[in-house]
Amino acid sequence: MKSDDVSREYLLPKIRDTAGQKGTGKWTAIAALNYGQPVTLIGEAVFSRCLSALKNEREIASKNLPGPTTKFSGDRTQFLEDLKQALYAAKIVSYAQGFMLLREAAKVHNWDLDYGSIALMWRGGCIIRSVSWVK
Repeated sequence: MKSDDVSREYLLPKIRDTAGQKGTGKWTAIAALNYGQPVTLIGEAVFSRCLSALKNEREIASKNLPGPTTKFSGDRTQFLEDLKQALYAAKIVSYAQGFMLLREAAKVHNWDLDYGSIALMWRGGCIIRSVSWVK
């Protein structure tokens, strides 16, 4: 398990079991529906947060649905690399879908958008926050 570089404590126990929302993802999903753009990845992220908030229901369901009974027996290093690449692909998809939505809104409203500046802003934002750690 990976530890925090500062505290040297394991990270997984620090992850909360429920996620909150500030509304930006929801607004993005609503805008996508209004403009007819398939911003599926961002929409699913919003739905996952909604599901996360149903902690009591999840705890009740876990008593009837205990989950996997076998342990992972594959190549852990390869699995982690595959997971890393899947996350990278998801970031690319989220950028592509976000730009599709902006492109459609720009057509409708006759906006002249600077997509390069938008990408830089997203790197530090809360919806598509990203760092360049995948090579």
